[in-house]
Amino acid sequence: MTSQHSALRLDNVGRRYGLHGPWTLRGVDLALTAGTLTRVEGHNGTGKSTLLRVLARLDAPTEGRLTGRPRTAYVPERFPSALPFTASGYLGHLGAVHGLTRPAARHAAGEWLERFGAAQYADTPMDRLSKGGSQKVAVAQALLAEPELLVLDEAWTGLDADARAALDRAVLERAAAGGAVVFVDHDPARLAGLPDAVYAVREGGLHRRTEAADVPAGPLVVVEAQGAPGAPLPPEALRVAATAAGTGPGLHRLTVPAARSDVLLRALLTARPPWHVAGVRPASPSDQEKTR
Repeated sequence: MTSQHSALRLDNVGRRYGLHGPWTLRGVDLALTAGTLTRVEGHNGTGKSTLLRVLARLDAPTEGRLTGRPRTAYVPERFPSALPFTASGYLGHLGAVHGLTRPAARHAAGEWLERFGAAQYADTPMDRLSKGGSQKVAVAQALLAEPELLVLDEAWTGLDADARAALDRAVLERAAAGGAVVFVDHDPARLAGLPDAVYAVREGGLHRRTEAADVPAGPLVVVEAQGAPGAPLPPEALRVAATAAGTGPGLHRLTVPAARSDVLLRALLTARPPWHVAGVRPASPSDQEKTR
């Protein structure tokens, strides 16, 4: 559930380090509202990380105005792993800090470690985790309390392929549940075609990209789904589907890139109430023609 303060807005925000230092950011206007996915791009050193730190309220603007106080979670580019906790102990502690009960925090910690393939490291001291293991804990700590704003700075770096896919799914789930997500990633194919907005940081300013985003190439899959008559498809399913059409009372046919079919199926099966998946098949030439 989102609060009345969950939207975050930047008005004419500037940030520089030192009284007379050069401006890293200046004249930045940005609104992040519930249920949106935003990508930030830019060359190294342009101020992407500074922008994300301002959004997470870790850096204060030098000028301009920042309004709204969503419950925020942040994954930095470099996560400090030398902490006096085990992985599960650290997650349980942060969950309690975020307002979860101790049992709920422990449960959420175990669930997210399992999803990122790190359950076997639950009792491992943080300073003994590999870079990949530490990064799994970093993303888990950001997700366990269901933040209203999720800020990810190169959060996929260091993760194995399965964990990267799990983070893709988690990001889409958070947006579908009403959270705002803003991310930076060096891979241009990361969640391609899915962000509601893409911005580039350039010469200290923030510029919205207006051209159509690329969608994943490759084969398509057709999913036949059944829900209660009149029930809308889950927002996450609509976000990843290339096409969606009603075929009868409560019946829908969705076409999705094969690379994202697991995201679509999870959205259907974890919806409340869940949808029934009646069939999954490769798209025929006629199905593919409808997506053009």
